[in-house]
Amino acid sequence: QVQAVESGGGLVQAGDSLTLSCAVSGRVFSGFALGWFRQRPGKEREFVAAVTWSRGTTYYADSVKGRFTVSKDNAKSTGYLQMNSLKPEDTAVYYCAGRLSVTSADVGDRRTYRGWGQGTQVTVAS
Repeated sequence: QVQAVESGGGLVQAGDSLTLSCAVSGRVFSGFALGWFRQRPGKEREFVAAVTWSRGTTYYADSVKGRFTVSKDNAKSTGYLQMNSLKPEDTAVYYCAGRLSVTSADVGDRRTYRGWGQGTQVTVAS
């Protein structure tokens, strides 16, 4: 059973950058993918980005494409979400979780992810 723990959130100004980390514990099988989601106030949890553990294939939501970069360090069992040009609408609790295999068609389906962390708050002030 994979378990993820997020860290790195904080309060920043619009236009700033911030990097979140996701420590993954447990056995990671071939085809594992790490996903990042966020939940903005009053909204449902939404997909942000994902990366496959073996090939490093990346996926992004349109709202963050070009501003956020997802990556991973297999040796450290850690995933990262580099967030640049942050906007007030990026304010949310950010979560990470894992799943076995992923396709572009279902990468954003949060029901397929397991081992959710407790989340880390990111607040972007205008």
